[in-house]
Formats: sequence, C-alpha cells, structure tokens
Amino acid sequence: MIIIAGTLDYASQEARDGAVAAGRELQEATRRDEPGCLAYTFAADPVVPTRMQVYELWENEASLAAHFQHPNYFDMRTVLGQFERVGIPAIAKYRCDLSEPVYDRTFTPRADFFTAE
Repeated sequence: MIIIAGTLDYASQEARDGAVAAGRELQEATRRDEPGCLAYTFAADPVVPTRMQVYELWENEASLAAHFQHPNYFDMRTVLGQFERVGIPAIAKYRCDLSEPVYDRTFTPRADFFTAE
C-alpha cells in the first residue's frame, strides 16, 4: 500500500477554491478508471484558507506508476496549474507495510499495533 499525502498552497482562497472545484471531475475519473486507486482526494484545508490537502491511496507501486502515465494525472496537473500557487508543493509518498484499525473491539483508540496480540 502506498499513501501520498501533502499540501499545495495557493496565492488566495479564491485560487484554492477554484482549483478544488476544477479538479473534482478528474478526482472522480481517477477513482473510477484507474485500477489500484483506493482514494484520490484534493480538498480544501479547513484551517488554512489558501491550502489544499492531498491524499491518495494506491494498492502498490505498479498502480502508482501506471497513474503517473495516465491521462488523468497529466490533466490534473494542468488543471491545478491554472491557479496561482505559492511555494513548493509539500507532497510525499509513504510505503505502508502494516495496516490496522485505530480502535480495538471496545472502541478504544490505540497507538500501538495490537492485532497480533
């Protein structure tokens, strides 16, 4: 599993909101059309009015590599680039080798990895 998470900062809230709205159809297309895409979200940050939060979840490296060659990827870059950004995007990828629920059977949040107990 691969998680992509980060932020894009825009010159204004209007630019950020425009980018979020303009990217909606491509987010839907990516989720629908690209095998291995489990989540693909570019959303307004609720605290920083000029920031977009990026969250993607991919089954494996092959599905992410295919995404980077897919027209949806290139179209999304074009759409997001139509709105004035500031700074350098702070987006990273994470390889996730273990996944567990946050809550145990009693709905208690757990920071440790507990399912092997």
